[in-house]
Amino acid sequence: MTRVTNLRVRPDLLYVASGWSTLVTDVRGRITGADPQGFFSRNTRVLSTERITVDGREPIPFSTANVQGHAQLSYAELGEGEVLPSRAAYLLTHRFVGDGLRTRFTLVSYAEEALRFPVEIRPGADFADTSEAETGRRVQTGDVGASWDPAHQELRLTYRRADIDRAVAIRVRAEAPVRYADGAFAVELVVPPGGSAQVDVLVEPVFDGERLIAPPATFAEPDEPAASARARLAAELTRLSSSNFDVTAAWRCAVDDLAVLPLGEPAGPTAPMAGLPIYQEIFGRDTMTASWQALLAGPTMLGDSLRLNAQHLGRRLDEWRDEEPGKPLHEARRGPVSVLGLDPFSAYYGDWSTAPDFLVFLGQYLAWTGDLDTVRDLLPTARRALAWIERYGDLDGDGFLEYHRRSRAGLKNQGWKDSDTAIVDEHGHSVPNPIATSELQAYWYAALRHAAVVFTVTGHLARGAALLGQARRLARRFHRAFWLPDRGCYAMALGPDKQPVRSVNSNDGHLLATGIVPTRIGPVVAARLLAPDMFSGWGVRTLSSAHPAYNPFSYHRGSVWPVEAGTIGLGLARYGCWDQLHRLAEGMFAAAALFEEHRLPEVLSGLPRDSAHPHPGVYPNSCSPQAWSASSIIALVQALLALRPAAPLRTIFVDPHLPEWLPDLRLEGVQVGGATVDLVVRRRRGGRTSISVRGDRLAVIRRPTLQAVATRHGR
Repeated sequence: MTRVTNLRVRPDLLYVASGWSTLVTDVRGRITGADPQGFFSRNTRVLSTERITVDGREPIPFSTANVQGHAQLSYAELGEGEVLPSRAAYLLTHRFVGDGLRTRFTLVSYAEEALRFPVEIRPGADFADTSEAETGRRVQTGDVGASWDPAHQELRLTYRRADIDRAVAIRVRAEAPVRYADGAFAVELVVPPGGSAQVDVLVEPVFDGERLIAPPATFAEPDEPAASARARLAAELTRLSSSNFDVTAAWRCAVDDLAVLPLGEPAGPTAPMAGLPIYQEIFGRDTMTASWQALLAGPTMLGDSLRLNAQHLGRRLDEWRDEEPGKPLHEARRGPVSVLGLDPFSAYYGDWSTAPDFLVFLGQYLAWTGDLDTVRDLLPTARRALAWIERYGDLDGDGFLEYHRRSRAGLKNQGWKDSDTAIVDEHGHSVPNPIATSELQAYWYAALRHAAVVFTVTGHLARGAALLGQARRLARRFHRAFWLPDRGCYAMALGPDKQPVRSVNSNDGHLLATGIVPTRIGPVVAARLLAPDMFSGWGVRTLSSAHPAYNPFSYHRGSVWPVEAGTIGLGLARYGCWDQLHRLAEGMFAAAALFEEHRLPEVLSGLPRDSAHPHPGVYPNSCSPQAWSASSIIALVQALLALRPAAPLRTIFVDPHLPEWLPDLRLEGVQVGGATVDLVVRRRRGGRTSISVRGDRLAVIRRPTLQAVATRHGR
């Protein structure tokens, strides 16, 4: 068996974050001036370089590690540690990320006499946008001015543009006098025998007159909204253990990552960003999807994600932003490119999936929590989202949602797969807009059903019944228009000519998850998803490897997305397709085991799992951690348990099917409807399972899904 060493997704970088701030360094903890290194605040690089010399030489750290998700520590040798008599001394670099950045340089001596070290620190800022630092392409430029305030011992670097207010204040604090000249701070430190001396560098962004304060020099969480959200999640999220080490480690990494990713937004503090290092922004569908898939670990994230999305509905017609009244936000960035209006992403609405997703996830939130107060508070948002779908989602009135782009700088494709070349016909050509992708119709179907429940339980019975009727009609209409019996799958989309796009792809997994697929067809769809051209051995490819446009390292034309594995897994469980679910789950957990800390990256390649490819590789510039890659692990465990909550009934329905490679699962702290329970599931001889429950009063009933029962009986 070929042994693969655990790999890092971005082996040349380290990064830590807190809320809207990110520090990106090289693997030694340095900010060398190379892209995309730097300290970023609100998607703006306010520290692009930081060169430190001690006694005229640059210390080269020999050990660097991230600590607690928002801090970093490195060690560098300052002398010959093995030479006697000893003059051993070391530089410890502590970095703490909050709204601002604090770096503490500590010189530690093990010598028998005092050591004197002149220290120089030379900072720089370029005010690049996160996207510019990532790609190396500058689309906005300006001079940077420097001013020194000797009274406050503060350097201010200012972006000299009349149309944007960006600056950074840098202070150096030490026990010895600090001088500033020629772009550098200088201080001479005397380190007593066996003692230490410190220099603190405080980097505090100043945006539109608001100064963002550097955090204290402690590994404890700073007193900031994002830190409070991290602490809350760390205390809440469900713990899992199993005799299968890879499943245990993957779960632990997933919940740890989700606990460090909240943006700390006032409307929804625990709502996660999409991923690091480049998607530190409000991302409507990603935030909700990750929170939905992670419900087995805890409901707080989804409640906050729904509230955050409710705060950002479109209010007017704005072609530049693809905005329409009631349309939920797709993404919002705060970097200079967006603030200057060079792209529309300061508030961009170009996505068709977020509106139905909001309705689906509101229903799911109710099922897990029974929190009618929150549901009632969000009911006006649900009405507006439904109104947008009815008014703008289907402009030609053919009964399907089809997206189109109006913004010249917006996204061509505005479904789940939103890259420009994601939707291709069977000959490998890009499909022009407007496009009705299959997964959007499934989301709409699920949205109608969940909205029906929400409206019914809040006293609007007639509206609920009407929505259910719409859902039934949509399901019949969808199957007639999209089903491809000769291929055993559904069309990827309907093109502008209303003809099926006959490309075999992963969307069918989303259809299973929503329940729009007739029960007699479910096993056929599941088998097609796990056929060799679709299942790589690690996961389901976004596009068949037999397709002329297949590219294993593309974004959406043959790559494998862990987030889809979570959704597909829930769909397979819904239809009782256990063999396919077990293969998919094994592939994902095996893939996680290949990466550092069992952390699934944003996108895997679609290369086959064989002797020539013992590691799948990743899409270039994948985020890691990525919120919805982390959540996919939680969703797969939920799928293996076929766990469905009914919080208003204080009940959980389960139908666990554990494969041979997963003999047991122990979940501690599962929350449903205000009750908290521990679940232990064990696989017995012949594949049967036992379930034990401990904790608050909550009924746990073994019952398969309706689709699984119908599938079992061939209906």
